[in-house]
Amino acid sequence: MATKESKQEVVNEIVGILKNSGGVYVADYKGISVKQVSAMREAFRKEGLSYKVYKNTLVKRAMSEVGGYDDIFPILESQNGYIFAGEELGKPASILSEFLKTNKFPQFKGALIDGALYDSSTLEALSKMKTKNEILGEIVGLLLSPITTVVGALQAQGSNIVGALKTIAEKEN
Repeated sequence: MATKESKQEVVNEIVGILKNSGGVYVADYKGISVKQVSAMREAFRKEGLSYKVYKNTLVKRAMSEVGGYDDIFPILESQNGYIFAGEELGKPASILSEFLKTNKFPQFKGALIDGALYDSSTLEALSKMKTKNEILGEIVGLLLSPITTVVGALQAQGSNIVGALKTIAEKEN
């Protein structure tokens, strides 16, 4: 039987992970074989992620301590495995989606990413999610595009006006 201190150590571990992650994915691992779990954990490990199994009560306690996770509590039932997302918030979904192409389990239950809850029907969409850096790069590109166009147009017209003024000045002399 786990002691109060050992449970608190696990809660502290989860709190640390939650504070350093952009989201958490939840998968029901009931029915998955040891061989499948090992293969899935290896796939996550290759991408710098981990698949962990914790008691739901300890996860809820840690989430309550961190705050902002209340929306995911209803899916924290049964036997769950947790995947914590780093900067690439869609990476766990992509690995899980790929794994589920050849395996029946684990069943994706949902994810909480940057405060938004995604249900079990969103796995494919989450797997195609871009990273924050990719999104920021696209936004910067979109913002710079009109400025570049305006500057280019002003320079082109400015040189035309200067050229026209030179031509008029030369004709008058």
